[in-house]
Amino acid sequence: QVHLVESGGGSVQAGGSLKLSCEASPYTYDQYCMAWFRQAPGHEREGVAAIGFDGDTDYADNVKGRFTISRDKSKNMLYLEMNDLHPNDTALYYCAAKGFSLLCELRASEYASWGQGTQVTVSS
Repeated sequence: QVHLVESGGGSVQAGGSLKLSCEASPYTYDQYCMAWFRQAPGHEREGVAAIGFDGDTDYADNVKGRFTISRDKSKNMLYLEMNDLHPNDTALYYCAAKGFSLLCELRASEYASWGQGTQVTVSS
């Protein structure tokens, strides 16, 4: 299993920006796909963005054009740059990893490793 530690959460006003980071243990094949998920109180966990080792990305429709996922393979780091934040982006954001897949899709049940989460709060 991959050890994942998120950071970078905080409180911002609507329209603001945050950049989340996720530090992963040294690369193994179990990190081929990496993703960000989020969960708001009373809601199910939902996928935000995913990226494969080859750089292919997938985004949830409600964050396209506002969020950018990236990874620095040399540092075993995953990032999520979030711009134009909305109050409904408020959630606990999780970093997740799984092994090889032709498509790194946003299905939480397929991800084997999870971080502890970092809170993002957006006020109106």
